[in-house]
Amino acid sequence: MDHRATDRYQSLKLAFAILLLAAGCKVVPPPAPPPPTPPPEPERKEAAPRAPPKAAPAAPPKSTAVVPAPAAPRAAAPALDLRSLEQRLKDTNAIGVLTKLSLKNQVDDLVAQFRAFHDGRQPPTLTELRRPYELLLMKVLSLLQDSDPALAKEINASREAIWSVLSDRNKLSQFL
Repeated sequence: MDHRATDRYQSLKLAFAILLLAAGCKVVPPPAPPPPTPPPEPERKEAAPRAPPKAAPAAPPKSTAVVPAPAAPRAAAPALDLRSLEQRLKDTNAIGVLTKLSLKNQVDDLVAQFRAFHDGRQPPTLTELRRPYELLLMKVLSLLQDSDPALAKEINASREAIWSVLSDRNKLSQFL
């Protein structure tokens, strides 16, 4: 490789690494527990059977079934622009130079683990890789949240898209 290609490769690798770190650790609250069901009513025993009262002809029973409202259409996720997120991470003043280098090393390690997974080496499994990915993203978001909240928000919104790139062999090879 010539010098420019090597520099470009290293730059892309750094940007991807930082992006992975910053991809967004959105804290999702646990779902609300279902409402408690009322206890069944005890059966009543009557002393003697009663004769049914004479009633007018019965009207057809009304349906009490609840028709669910149509689900609101989900907004399409915006296209993921990893290159611009990577550049913004490089340019932000919210993270110091030494911290950026440390994050780059952590991203490189994580990408190497994903490559090992895609090459069929076990461990790691995809499930085992999710935790370090999430921890790295939380770290990046915590570094950005006060000084560059707009970037933190975009990285958080891209969290699942970045995961899909990492977890798919073809997408990962296209990016790197």
